[in-house]
Amino acid sequence: MKKLLVGTILAGVVAIGAACSNSTSHSSMQGHDMSNMNMKEENTAKDSSKQLPLATNTKVLSGKEFYLTAKEALLQINDKVKLPVYTYNGSVPGPQIRVKQGDRVIIHFKNDLPEPTTIHWHGYPVPNSQDGVPGVTMNAIKPGETFTYEFTATVPGTYWYHSHQESAKQMDKGLYGTLIVEPKNEEKVDRDYTLVLDEWMSNPNAESNMDMSNMDHSNMGHGNSPDDQHMDMSSMDHDMNMYDIFTINGKNGSAIEPLKVKKGEKVRLRLVNAGYMSHKLHLHGHEFKIVATDGQPLKDPQPIKDELLNIAPGERYDIEFTADNPGEWLLECHGDMKGTDGMKVKIQYEGATNNTDKSNAKEDLPIVDMTKYGKHESGPFTLDQKYDVEYTMDLGTAMGKDGMIYTINGKTYPETTPINVKTGDLAKVTLVNHSPKDVHPMHLHGHFFQVLSKNGKPIAGSPLMKDTLNVKPGEEYVVAFKADNPGNWMFHCHDLHHASAGMVTEVKYKDYKSNYTPDPNDTTNKGE
Repeated sequence: MKKLLVGTILAGVVAIGAACSNSTSHSSMQGHDMSNMNMKEENTAKDSSKQLPLATNTKVLSGKEFYLTAKEALLQINDKVKLPVYTYNGSVPGPQIRVKQGDRVIIHFKNDLPEPTTIHWHGYPVPNSQDGVPGVTMNAIKPGETFTYEFTATVPGTYWYHSHQESAKQMDKGLYGTLIVEPKNEEKVDRDYTLVLDEWMSNPNAESNMDMSNMDHSNMGHGNSPDDQHMDMSSMDHDMNMYDIFTINGKNGSAIEPLKVKKGEKVRLRLVNAGYMSHKLHLHGHEFKIVATDGQPLKDPQPIKDELLNIAPGERYDIEFTADNPGEWLLECHGDMKGTDGMKVKIQYEGATNNTDKSNAKEDLPIVDMTKYGKHESGPFTLDQKYDVEYTMDLGTAMGKDGMIYTINGKTYPETTPINVKTGDLAKVTLVNHSPKDVHPMHLHGHFFQVLSKNGKPIAGSPLMKDTLNVKPGEEYVVAFKADNPGNWMFHCHDLHHASAGMVTEVKYKDYKSNYTPDPNDTTNKGE
């Protein structure tokens, strides 16, 4: 399926070290028959809120209590391609979970897949026991078993959920959805659309002929332009051009549902990259503002037009625009990969028939520089303040005995040195990418960090709070965070085959004691 880049790499990954438990045990869920749940049954959630007045092109489960079932299905990507996939409630993406800030969120989850799985709440500061990493915070949920996740929606914004069990495989098969937490006092918009980006193979059987153990991943790119996406395939058994279908919300090309707007409306687009590659998006015909990244608001974002927004794996961007140019326009991916042309969605003004837009995916446009975007002001951290913990993360690539490995400070997980903190500590981390060609979107579980500098230059725009940061070859970033969520947390590359091949460390709280002890003999726990 799709990228399935783990293969024999995952077979050599060691079970992950100790961390915390989920206080909610696997249960029989008696009285709740979830086997027939699907996305049309939105009103079965207890305490379900009234139908949202906002437009959405994804199925929404709203309220405080939810039911998700992981199961196999067929996904009709376009009029020619139908693929076997893994789903939540029968669709890709899974249903959007939409709650209010302050809600207590309860998710009853059933695994109807033929293999173990979990749910990780990407970017969300859940209690450590709810983080969904097998071997770190819980045991994998086996076929036929159920599990209840529970947390309070404390921080508003755009987030997502996905498997963290053999995640490079299971996410590639479609096991992801979105989590939206609405602020208590939010400036309302007229339309609110969520767009989830991904890539697929039109020939999913091709991966069965790949020798993954000898695969050289060092030339795999992660952008949609010649400088960071084209790769030399001569040293690889696996041609990344097999990923020839790019999708938005599980659909490709003309199968993607248009976004309807009316003149004068304020429109929000929530952009989520659940895939393997970075995607550069261009909004035609309108000025827009980037109002948030990774769920966190930006200070006084300025209007921009005809600039590309680069979205790396795991990242989210919220943009807003005013529908002030009637006609039919595009939001499209730029680049020259085979699948690029299919990643575009129409923006259709109701009642308008003129100004039909033309695709121009190869147009040379600048990329928005997020280090200079928005109004500059002091954030919670500065470069020159005192920190309790400082850590340098040297991101590298090497040849191991079974193929390429991806290292932090020359070691692979679980031999990497953790970032040891205690509750209340301020931590500063320097991320340096010494990989010759690989891009590393680094993701920290359970915390937000502030980006302080890039290549030695302080951030000149809005304070930049993130949970996933794309680090290109040769780049150096300094980030800082407060140890305010006790537990043991993954800090890893969200190019998940890099994580599977070693690029993982942990933030470990010295004053935290887990109730969960992984069983060293349980081979079902594969947290990457």
